[in-house]
Amino acid sequence: MQSSGGIQCSAKAQRWILAATILGSSMAFIDSTVVNVALPALQSSLHANIVDVQWVVESYGLFLGALILAGGSFGDVFGRRLMFVLGVVLFAIASAGCGLAYSIHQLIIARSIQGVGAAFLVPGSLAIISASFEKTIRGQAIGTWSGFTAITTAIGPLLGGWLIQHASWRWVFFINLPLAALVIALSFWHIPESRSIAARRIDWLGAPVGTISLGGMVFGFVESTNLGWRNPLVFGSLIVGITGVVTFVFVESKIGSPMVPLALFRSRIFSGANLLTLFLYSALGIFFFLFPLDLIQVQEYSAFATGAAVLPLILLMFALSRWSGGLVGRYGPRGPLIIGPIIAAAGFILFALTSTGSSYWKAFFPAMVVLGFGMAVTVAPLTTVVMSSVDQDHAGTASGINNAVARIASVLAIAVLGVMMVKAFDLKLTHELAKLRLPSDVLREIQSRATRLAGMELPRNLDPRTAAAIRSTINHGFIFGFRLIMLTCSGLAAASSAVACLFRRSVTA
Repeated sequence: MQSSGGIQCSAKAQRWILAATILGSSMAFIDSTVVNVALPALQSSLHANIVDVQWVVESYGLFLGALILAGGSFGDVFGRRLMFVLGVVLFAIASAGCGLAYSIHQLIIARSIQGVGAAFLVPGSLAIISASFEKTIRGQAIGTWSGFTAITTAIGPLLGGWLIQHASWRWVFFINLPLAALVIALSFWHIPESRSIAARRIDWLGAPVGTISLGGMVFGFVESTNLGWRNPLVFGSLIVGITGVVTFVFVESKIGSPMVPLALFRSRIFSGANLLTLFLYSALGIFFFLFPLDLIQVQEYSAFATGAAVLPLILLMFALSRWSGGLVGRYGPRGPLIIGPIIAAAGFILFALTSTGSSYWKAFFPAMVVLGFGMAVTVAPLTTVVMSSVDQDHAGTASGINNAVARIASVLAIAVLGVMMVKAFDLKLTHELAKLRLPSDVLREIQSRATRLAGMELPRNLDPRTAAAIRSTINHGFIFGFRLIMLTCSGLAAASSAVACLFRRSVTA
């Protein structure tokens, strides 16, 4: 059955629709987090430096963040089930490509295609739920979707760590194939096709311009570590990125059906909420990139233990989401949006106090709990502010824009703060290696591998005592850079709290 708007579905069909959309979107959410646990294994297996593994994360996030709004528009115009299934198929093919990749460049290309597939299936899943459930039960259905995707996101790093430890990092991607097959079968059997009654035209110009502008900036910052700031490719990419941003704003202000309606930003509350999102999710993005590298390469945790280390944060956000939503009804969103990021900032400071050989329960666990509590206080009120800052007709678009901002914030943070991490590590490493009085050829070889951070291989034929001293120096260099980034993350979280202070006291849900 095909409809131009809402769809009348039986209770049994709705259960299958929820199952299909939860499984489909969970693949995308899992692959946005589980790959971080796999980064050290990828770096070792494919002989990659930190720039290479940055691209493994960035390529996925770049296309997902840049195209997620376009993906929603495609579903409204061409059919929500059609675009959802196409997204799942593309995601599955790309997952097979990731698992079969035998060079870092093949993996990066496959991850890019994964990001495109995710950009269609994630908004498609929510659009299908909105079209298939009546208003009276739609909120409950979306809540169920949110809860189960949160659970699968929490399980993802654990499952990924187990697969890496007992099989191979390739199975992190291969596991998507049977899930995708099940989702496709459920979609054709139980999900009716639907389109938007007032579907707008596709923003064919805005989507590529936005992708090129974001890609130019990310490429320039990431590759500056390898090529240097004066390299024409780096400088030219940054110029393309900046020019692209200006062009994107111009295009969106002139066309009839923009991907990002700029009129929404006339609301100071909506603009402020997205600025808060930009700061806070930038901090989270670089944290989740560096934290697994610290645990596995410096603290010598297993991949499974590293996945488990993040569980307190995710479980706290899941368990307290209903409670934090209640805070909005009782106190309004302004207070939680001031207090939550401040608590998160304290969590980042606690991470900055950790060192090599730190006990998980004494150092990392308290920091993770504080950070998780801060995020739990923040997320529900932030969602409420975004949705209530615009009229109801634009609520879906506003939510999509905020989702895209969160993902783009993570992509940009890994690009920009990744450069800071490498520079800080290199500075500390050079300073400490000078104290060891190493032969010049050994010194040059180590310094040439600085972009591998703590994952670098030591020169061969070193005596055990010298090798241990060099490894200790490398680890301390990583910790020096990690502390600097955590303090920067704390500053970003505090900045997001400062943005919330500017909200009117009359802001309500």
